[in-house]
Amino acid sequence: MLDELIVANRSYSEKFSLRGLPPKASKGLAILTCMDSRIEPLAMLGLVPGDAKILRNAGGRVTTDVLRSLVFATCFLGVTEIVVMQHTKCALGELNDDDVKSRLVSAGLEVGEFQFMTMDNPDQALECDIELVRSCASLPPGINVQGWRYDVDDGSVSRVIL
Repeated sequence: MLDELIVANRSYSEKFSLRGLPPKASKGLAILTCMDSRIEPLAMLGLVPGDAKILRNAGGRVTTDVLRSLVFATCFLGVTEIVVMQHTKCALGELNDDDVKSRLVSAGLEVGEFQFMTMDNPDQALECDIELVRSCASLPPGINVQGWRYDVDDGSVSRVIL
């Protein structure tokens, strides 16, 4: 599979059209969302490359590294609005931390110090994540932060936390 990706990149690079695209987010937007393949953040919101900074991880959860990236995006890349967009039918909402740890142990893997951040209550998790962003003293005052939910069945987005 990896060799196929390198071959596919040759075709992509021949038609490459993003040269000269400035590093700043032209719409002043950062979006944190899940790594779920059903989510296409630019397409679903009518955006194009360069409009927004896209951050992705398991569950679209706010972590120390997400906050680090948001600090950089707000201080250096023109971001003035942040959307934390989680989604319906997320695998992290169907598991708990013990499930994840058990799977690792049964596979003979180390559990380590990871916080898996599973979500038994997705609305509460989104609320907590929004509060983490809003309370981050390293982000400039006046940043608009909202919590949204993407529906993987119909492609709609709802504002959950304004």
